[in-house]
Amino acid sequence: MLIPCIDLQDGQAVQLVHGRKRELAVADVFGLLQKFRKYPWLHVIDLDAAMGKGSNDQLVRALCTQARTKFGMKVRVGGGIRTVLRAEKIAKWGANQIVVGSAVFRDGKVNMRFLRQLNREVNRKRIVIALDTLQGRITIHGWRRRLALQAEKVMAQLEPFCGGFLCTDVDREGTMTGANLKWFQKLRDVTGHPIIAAGGISTRREIAALEKIGMDAAVGMALYKNCLR
Repeated sequence: MLIPCIDLQDGQAVQLVHGRKRELAVADVFGLLQKFRKYPWLHVIDLDAAMGKGSNDQLVRALCTQARTKFGMKVRVGGGIRTVLRAEKIAKWGANQIVVGSAVFRDGKVNMRFLRQLNREVNRKRIVIALDTLQGRITIHGWRRRLALQAEKVMAQLEPFCGGFLCTDVDREGTMTGANLKWFQKLRDVTGHPIIAAGGISTRREIAALEKIGMDAAVGMALYKNCLR
C-alpha cells in the first residue's frame, strides 16, 4: 500500500534530500491533503519538532481532523514525540498511530523505561517505532545523530512495545534513486511486525515488490514531483 507523506517545516509541506537539503516546499498544505484524499493512510511528520526547532502543532492537529472527518483517512503522526505526555496529547488529536524514534534510545541503548511508561498510557498497537538508518546505523534527532545500533539487531527487543516499525533508508531519502529492496528484505526477515518502508521509492514496481514481502511504502518526493512511474 502506498502511503503519502506530508512533512512539515516552517508551516509548509517540504521534501528534503537525505533529511538535510530542502528540495521543494508547498505552502498549500491542505491542497496536498485534497490531492492525497484517495489513499487510506496519511503520514504527517513534524520536521521542526523532530529537529528541535519549534513545532507545527496547530497545522498537525488540523490535518488530523480534516483527514479523518472530511476524507475518512487514517493518520500516522511523528516528529519530536519524546515524552509520554506529548504522545498522549497527539493521540487525543485523533491520530490513529503515533511515531516515536529518538526517545526509544538513551545512552546508545534501548530506553526500556520510556517504552514501558508509554505502553501504560498509549495502546501499543497505536505506537510505531521509527528505525531510520544512515550508513547502516540507526539515526535519531532529526537524522542528525547516529547510534552504533543496527535496526535489524533491535527489532526483536522492541516488538513487545509497538504495533509496527517505520524504517527509512536515509541514504536514499528524497533521491528517487529506488528502494533498497535488499535492506528491506533483511528487516522483513527478522520481524513479523508490520513495516512501513521509506526512502528512495520512485516506481509502482517497487511499491508492488514491497507489498509482496508484506510492507507498506511511504512515498514523498515522487508524489510531489508527479513522477511516480
